[in-house]
Amino acid sequence: MQAWRVHRNGEPSEVMRLEDVDRPQPGEGQLLIRVRAANINFPDALLARGKYQITPPLPFTPGVEFCGETEDGRRVIATAALPHGGLAEYAVAEAAGVLPAPEALDDAQAAALHIGYQTGWFGLHRRAHLEEGETLLVHAAAGGVGSAAVQLGKAAGATVIGVVGGPEKAAVARELGCDVVVDRRSEDLVAAVKEATGGRGADVVYDPVGGDAYAKSAKCVAFEGRIVVVGFASGTIPAPALNHALVKNYSIVGLHWGLYNHRDPRAVLRCHETLTDYAAKGLIKPLVSDRVALKDAADAVQRVADGTTTGRLVVVPEGANA
Repeated sequence: MQAWRVHRNGEPSEVMRLEDVDRPQPGEGQLLIRVRAANINFPDALLARGKYQITPPLPFTPGVEFCGETEDGRRVIATAALPHGGLAEYAVAEAAGVLPAPEALDDAQAAALHIGYQTGWFGLHRRAHLEEGETLLVHAAAGGVGSAAVQLGKAAGATVIGVVGGPEKAAVARELGCDVVVDRRSEDLVAAVKEATGGRGADVVYDPVGGDAYAKSAKCVAFEGRIVVVGFASGTIPAPALNHALVKNYSIVGLHWGLYNHRDPRAVLRCHETLTDYAAKGLIKPLVSDRVALKDAADAVQRVADGTTTGRLVVVPEGANA
């Protein structure tokens, strides 16, 4: 089969190589799955760089989530059991973590559902306890992670303010349903949020960016607001001023969704059932901006790494109908 493999760490476009290899052999409690579509996540770029919290042995195949078909013909979604990731014709997953693909979504959309929307649901509901009528501020609202949070926020009955960089991404955020869109490149984010909320600020901030995005969030979060720290796509990990959180009376909430797979797998299953129901009702639909051939996967991972994309890039192996 064909698979992209990383033999040394570096930029994805430089270190990923498409190779002919044997199909992986699943271990105890694992499944071999034919890949129908693989969603590209920012962690795939971090894996290539050797900067992710998980460091699989070299060489490895990136592609942390995918939609595929089991040997008994079930259409499923899964997170990959590295080093046998989804940027290949076949991947391996832990059997306990394999979930049925929602019928309402095609293969590419289903491949982009699991990590982004589970992260969004746990962040907004389990960690931040978002309530109907509250204001939700989403950074990188036109990206893969942000677009999921926007849709989930609207499904929860929140007023959603989306932060983007540039007019093209602003248009995408409006199409996603953001009630207010702020272009951080041309607008004062703090002033815009204060104006949109009558000076109150955002009740919940969803931040997968870090750096300056976090610093400005702390200036426009509401009384008893919650800032959900999801990631650091900017490359800068902020150092929160805890005295500021105390004086302004807001919470800083961390989210590592992957821990729930080990600490509370039933919660992950319940969330999947909720997301499947949302998809069937048309409340959520992963924004797939591009479907690329397997041969172009390295360039696609680099595009995600560079932050130039909107929505999700999904890799579709030859012969798969996604």
